[in-house]
Amino acid sequence: MPSSGRGYTYISTSMQPLTVSVTDVRTEEKFFVMEIPPEQQLTFNFLEGGGDDPVYTPDRMVYAVWAAGKQTGKLDNQLTCPPASARRIDIDIRKGPIWAEPNAAVRLRTDQAADRPASATPQGGKIPTKTSTNYDN
Repeated sequence: MPSSGRGYTYISTSMQPLTVSVTDVRTEEKFFVMEIPPEQQLTFNFLEGGGDDPVYTPDRMVYAVWAAGKQTGKLDNQLTCPPASARRIDIDIRKGPIWAEPNAAVRLRTDQAADRPASATPQGGKIPTKTSTNYDN
């Protein structure tokens, strides 16, 4: 049976992008809201004690956002939160699909003449070998 006393992991995908919010049920105020980017996961846990107010926020919530599928790591963000009896976790599915940002380090293939290897231009050039990855020569 789910409860807010254990750790949680929510994985957001392109087809099912998630927003996780944690609400103080005494005031219906959302004290934590995270729109998880596609192909990322939000992992969090609640720790009893350590909060800044013994009545309203006596506990701490620790969390991290990682690449989807990560199973171990340090939850290096924290905030104070209401006790277990006064918090609710809500999961909303945003309208999709939402695609992850492309990796800037990966060169995209285009059909532009300037992007062709020298061997594919009218001037000609050395034909790359099967193991060669240098298409600029």
